[in-house]
Amino acid sequence: MIRKFIETFGEYFMFLGKVFTKPGKWKVFSRKLIYEMDAMGIGSLLIVSIVSITLGSVITMQTAMQIESNWIPKWCVGYIVKTSAVMELCPTIISLLLVGNLGSRITAEIGSMRVTEQIDALEVMGINPASYLVLPKIVAAVIMIPLLIIVSIFFALSGGYVTVLLTGSVSTYDFVDGMTSFFRMYDIFYALTKTFIFAFVISSVSSFYGYRIDGGALELGEASTKGIVVASFVILILNMVVTQIML
Repeated sequence: MIRKFIETFGEYFMFLGKVFTKPGKWKVFSRKLIYEMDAMGIGSLLIVSIVSITLGSVITMQTAMQIESNWIPKWCVGYIVKTSAVMELCPTIISLLLVGNLGSRITAEIGSMRVTEQIDALEVMGINPASYLVLPKIVAAVIMIPLLIIVSIFFALSGGYVTVLLTGSVSTYDFVDGMTSFFRMYDIFYALTKTFIFAFVISSVSSFYGYRIDGGALELGEASTKGIVVASFVILILNMVVTQIML
C-alpha cells in the first residue's frame, strides 16, 4: 500500500511537470481559459449561493440559540457568524462542495477523452495533451474558485441577516454591529490563501485521475470517485496544515 502511494505520488508530480509547460498557441490557450472560467464560475454560482445562504442561516440560528445568557452581549451572534463564515465555513465547506461539482466534471471530461483515444490523437499530432487540456482548467480554477468563495461569504452573511430579520432572535442592529466589529483583513487573506491552495488541489487531482485512466466506462466511474475522495482528503489535511501555519 505504501509502495502504491509513493508511485501515485510520483506520477502526480510527473504529471504536473507535463502540465506546466509553455502553451503551444496562446490564442488557443486564452480561448480555452475563458471557456473554463465561464463553466467553473458562472456554472457553479447558483449552487454556491444556495448552499452559502443555508449555511449562514443555520449558523445564525444555532449561535443565537446557544447564546441565551444576559451576560453575553447580543452582538456576539453577528461576530461569531462572520468569523465562522469567513475563516472556515465558506473556504472549506464550499471547496468540498466544488470537489463534487467541478472535480467530477473535470475527471469525467478528461477521462472520456482518454477512453475515446482523443488524448492519443493529440500526442500523435505533436501536441502536449497535459498542458493543452489541463493547464487552462487549473488556471481557471485558481482564478474563479476564490471569487466564488468571496461571493459565498457575502451570501452567507446575507443569509444570516435575513434569518435575524425574520426570526427576531437578536436585533438587526446588534447583528450588524457584531459583523462589523473587530474586523481583521488578515482573516480575508487567510481564507483566500486556503482557497487558492484548495482550488489547485481540486483541479490538478481531478485532472490527474482523469488523465491516467486505463480502460473503459467502468474505470471512468472509478476514477471519478477516487478523484473526489482523494481531493477531499487532501483538502482536509491541508486545511489543518495551513491553519496551524497561519494562525
